[in-house]
Amino acid sequence: MFFASDNCGAVPPQVIEALARANEGSVPGYGADTLSHDVCDRIRALFEAPEAAVYLVPTGTAANSLALACLCPPFATVFCSPVAHIQTDECNAPEFFTSGAKLTLVPGGDRIDPEALRWTIAAEEARGVHGPERGPVSITQLTERGNIYSAGHVSAICDVAHDFGLPVHMDGARFSNACVKLGLTPAEMTWKAGVDVAVFGGTKNGLMGVEAVIFFDPAHATQFERRRKRGAHLFSKHRYLAAQMDAYLRDDLWRDMAQRANGACDQLAQGLKGAGLEFENETWGNMLFVRMPRGVHRALHEKGAFYSLWDGTLEGGPEDEMLTGRLVCGWNTTAEEVSTLTEAVRAA
Repeated sequence: MFFASDNCGAVPPQVIEALARANEGSVPGYGADTLSHDVCDRIRALFEAPEAAVYLVPTGTAANSLALACLCPPFATVFCSPVAHIQTDECNAPEFFTSGAKLTLVPGGDRIDPEALRWTIAAEEARGVHGPERGPVSITQLTERGNIYSAGHVSAICDVAHDFGLPVHMDGARFSNACVKLGLTPAEMTWKAGVDVAVFGGTKNGLMGVEAVIFFDPAHATQFERRRKRGAHLFSKHRYLAAQMDAYLRDDLWRDMAQRANGACDQLAQGLKGAGLEFENETWGNMLFVRMPRGVHRALHEKGAFYSLWDGTLEGGPEDEMLTGRLVCGWNTTAEEVSTLTEAVRAA
């Protein structure tokens, strides 16, 4: 019963087959091969953005940090949620790759409130040269708490940012899950709502390791290639990144896998309802945050359930203390795994 992270799932056979096809003969390196060019063109087509600058990198940390570095000088700040991925899970990589830009947290929850954002942006630069310059706004879609930004919410945030002349970055590690849930096209969820730079995530949705960074205005991307090289994220055998993305785009595999992950999460939520649990979020994608007594968590782990506790530990407290567990479904989460966990929860 593996519900720890969609990072940990298997790679689908279509991706393995694409890698095998790419593994023939010799081709130019560093993204100069035909497959890499073709994949970037297909991403532009998917996003309905023929002029966009598109780059592939191996990790989400690289995608977010290098993109933000192109938008934010070292003396500026990035505005984000207190639980944005760049704040909680990147080990200060955005600060490192921007050569020192800080993160300014917008008060509130995992989804940025537009008016709170306006207040936070307006409060900056009050100290003149002694404070940071205003920089980009970054949103995480899906959020780190399993919630989702509607197209209207994204548009409202972008309107505020653009009122101050600031660009908007979307961390799309679970971009596909959000697209499927909202029934939106990639274009509708990004540039049509005002987003300037988006990450089209692949690793959490079944790829071995590749993300696409999409600058809808190529003017924002002038530094990206050198920053990618300087930051040690330019693959010499770039075709193996492109091969994964090639399979991802073919026959809408990206959408199919996101539908599977979301469907498994919906099934899990339905199975757990009525078991006396507290749900902290709706099933907006493939993550559930559920509060259960420590004793139930302990029993589940003893039965082989593998997932993360979001607050507290299995040891060191009363058995009836309510703790939050994060349950994540991947494209390859099976109905059997879901039913086994559900039965274990009810038994506990």
